[in-house]
Order: sequence, then C-alpha cells, then structure tokens
Amino acid sequence: MTIQKSTMQQLDTLMNLFAEARTTIAALGIDQWQDGYPSAEVIKEDIASEQSYAVTIDGELIGTFVLLFHGEPTYDTVYDGKWLTDDSAGYTAVHRVAVSVKKRGSGVSGAILDFAAARAKEHGHVSLRIDTHEGNVVMRRMLTKNGFVHCGTIYLQSGAKRVAYEKIL
Repeated sequence: MTIQKSTMQQLDTLMNLFAEARTTIAALGIDQWQDGYPSAEVIKEDIASEQSYAVTIDGELIGTFVLLFHGEPTYDTVYDGKWLTDDSAGYTAVHRVAVSVKKRGSGVSGAILDFAAARAKEHGHVSLRIDTHEGNVVMRRMLTKNGFVHCGTIYLQSGAKRVAYEKIL
C-alpha cells in the first residue's frame, strides 16, 4: 500500500470513490454527502493545496482523504462535550475519507489513520481530530476501533450537525 499526495490526473477516480461512499452512506439512511459533496471543485482545491492524499495498492487507487494541519474552524466550538486536548497543543484534522467498496474491511482506513498520525507528529501536533454524521455507524465504529474518543458535537458551516472525535498521539 502506498500513500501519496493526490494529483489532478486522479480526479475522475477520486470522484468515483466519493460516489461509492455516497451510495454506502445513503444505504444507512442518512443525508451526509447526498447533496453532491464533495464536488469536483472541492477536490480540485484539495489537490491544488496539497491536502489530498491517494491510497494505492499495486497502482490502483483505492482510497483518499484530506489532512488539514492548520486547524479547522468548525472545530473551534464543541457542544455537549470537549476536546481531549487544548487547541494550542496542535492537532491535525482528517476529512473526506473514502475507501473503495472492494477494499473496505481490509485495514485501509487504519492505514490512513496511521499515516495521518505520523504526518501530525511531523508537524508537532499532539492529536488527530475528525467528525462524521451521527448515523454513520460504520465510520464511528472504525474510529472507535482505531483509538478515537467521542468528544461531543460540532456544526459545519452549513449548520449540519456532526459528531466529533479525537485521538491523542
């Protein structure tokens, strides 16, 4: 398994991964990502800003995610709980995780989070933070399995409610 920064040449495959993820999420009966998010424009911005990563096995792109090393404004306030660490300690935010249907359950998500933790440490950060829809039980189970702790609720810029998780590194 190889993890590298995504390229514009991978855009179509990345969009296919997000389409698969939308289908899976819709099957759970939740509205996360059902409005076409993330759009090709969002993914292009992620690639151009070098925040998007591609996971490949034998040259096949099977996963993607985004790392933010400079904070996440929607994480400034947590409701019904609190973060495990103080913001001044530094954290890396993980966003837009998608893994190919044919590779789910094979450890790809764990490898993504391990990679994210290593990059966070390189930046001097003490934790990883991530959020998901409260109904996304698959993602929530994966986060708990990988040592993340439920910390409360955050609200996206759109006003959508999300459950927030953090893992101390």
